[in-house]
Amino acid sequence: MADAAGRLTKLAEEVLGVPLPVRIRAWDHSESGPPGAPALVFRSRRALRHLLFKPGELGLARAWVAGDLDVDGDLYAALDGLAEMIWERDPEDQAKPRRAPVLRALARPEVRSAVRELLSLAGAPLPPRPPAEEAPKSHGPLHTLRRDKQAISHHYDVGNDFYELVLGPSMVYSCAYWESPDATLEEAQRDKLDLICRKLDLKEGERLLDVGCGWGSMVLHAAEHYGVRAVGVTLSEEQAAYARKRVADAGLTDRIEIRVQDYRLVKDGPYDAISSIGMAEHVGRARYAEYAADLHHLLKPGGRLLNHQIARRPLADEDSYRVDEFIDRYVFPDGELAPVGQTVGALEDAGFEVRDVEAIREHYALTLRQWVANLERHWDRAIRLTTPGRARVWRLYMAASALSFERNRIGVNQVLAVRTPESGASGMPLRAREWRS
Repeated sequence: MADAAGRLTKLAEEVLGVPLPVRIRAWDHSESGPPGAPALVFRSRRALRHLLFKPGELGLARAWVAGDLDVDGDLYAALDGLAEMIWERDPEDQAKPRRAPVLRALARPEVRSAVRELLSLAGAPLPPRPPAEEAPKSHGPLHTLRRDKQAISHHYDVGNDFYELVLGPSMVYSCAYWESPDATLEEAQRDKLDLICRKLDLKEGERLLDVGCGWGSMVLHAAEHYGVRAVGVTLSEEQAAYARKRVADAGLTDRIEIRVQDYRLVKDGPYDAISSIGMAEHVGRARYAEYAADLHHLLKPGGRLLNHQIARRPLADEDSYRVDEFIDRYVFPDGELAPVGQTVGALEDAGFEVRDVEAIREHYALTLRQWVANLERHWDRAIRLTTPGRARVWRLYMAASALSFERNRIGVNQVLAVRTPESGASGMPLRAREWRS
């Protein structure tokens, strides 16, 4: 199998109709492609079989997670170059269902000879087994109590020590807020929590509900610095145990309660304020009206909601939306993104008055690059704490997500909404963005 890289490059470019943006290094140590570009390393022919049997992002992800495919050089540059072939939507028709360009290319009759040669180059005809880290395919209705708990467990119950390594001391798993690009990750996460507290206008003695509380950072910050009484709910047993220890170590067990509880089962309102930070992505379209109505009901009249949520770009045909296969299979099973306009509309339909929307897309790109740097800096320990496959999942998804935020494929927004009483007195300041003073 002499010069497998040269043959693979020639055949790939024949199928795709464009030069490859990366070098190819093959299992026979041959190399081909543009000088100085990052190298896509095929450690075995099994990597090619993954890509041929599942063209597009799922095949790429399976080969990557299995360790059969790697990148030598700048991972961000490699992913950025490959995005046009793997992730980008057809620019000629935004209304069409998303279909990877490589899939369109493989379907062309004139490239059948090249495809047959690629299959021959890949070796054994049987499709390779997916890596163990792939979530089992779920069946039945989306977003039942049981199914949501299973999905959350897949992503979050992988070890608190691993999350400490990636997230750093703040243990905040959502977009930070960078007052300066020179700030540390911990400073930016502290500033994000404080910004949310100010937007919610938290006061001593008020009741705060943090939906999807994670490892307890929001409730701890709000109790320590704003004197609230807080309840945090999560579906992750490991998160709850970690958060309770942090609360006890801070001497705040009299003011903070951590529950393993679905937000749909919280019945002890009314609350003065609710924070939902990076949780609504798990709710799903089918349940979003219920989510908004439940939070509205849990607030007292005049109470405030801060909904911090990733958003995707709107489509001309919203019914064509499909969750990315890699994200659904390996990262957030059953997660769904919505355009910010849909989120605002659903909150208003539930009775909220939306008072402020702040887009902080670039902040998430900075945050993700910091998380990737943490993971790469402690790579050997990350593998010991989980598995090589799980660590590779995280590195790929965080790096690809950083690029998605930078290229405006996805965004993130903080939506401040009020359960305005019948009198119309919202309690909001007359001057816009009073919380910034």
